[in-house]
Amino acid sequence: MTDREIIQGLIDRDNHITRQFFYVKCRPLLTAIMRLVFNHHVEYNEMVSELYGYLMEDDCTKLRQFQYRSTIYQWIKVVATRFFIRRRDLLIENESKTPPYERHDADDVTADTAHTVSQKIDIARLLALMENQRYADVIRHLILQDEEPEKYAERIGVTVDNLYNIKRRAIAALSRIAIKYYSYGH
Repeated sequence: MTDREIIQGLIDRDNHITRQFFYVKCRPLLTAIMRLVFNHHVEYNEMVSELYGYLMEDDCTKLRQFQYRSTIYQWIKVVATRFFIRRRDLLIENESKTPPYERHDADDVTADTAHTVSQKIDIARLLALMENQRYADVIRHLILQDEEPEKYAERIGVTVDNLYNIKRRAIAALSRIAIKYYSYGH
């Protein structure tokens, strides 16, 4: 089935194409993205249902925006990742910011610190696995250290537009590494 047939089938709400696309072809990809985005278990069917609803909103506007410059699977990876991140952030934002009780337990502070250290180690490990260390540096400076793109671009001798292209490729490379790394149970 071609990308055009898949898009048209989704727009036409063809049950066979929809089921094949989301529950067979994209399942490994979407499952990997969910594991990366969410800290807790989420139901695949529930999240895919929400993603499907998002794609079908406003007479399938999002699906109709697909321009066939990449494969449907590359496109859905980007769309799904952004959607799930927004969904995760919405859930976090809706949770109460104040604890229901006062916490004075030193073990809680130690556990929180250990979790943060563990996350930093995971990120460092993934960045070290990147073949192109220039990509890793761009992620470190622009995303992790929140450095101003204009200043960083000037320092490394590229235009800001070029830096954004490098950043886009770096994030794609890191995503591939993370999906591969966590898919094999590391």
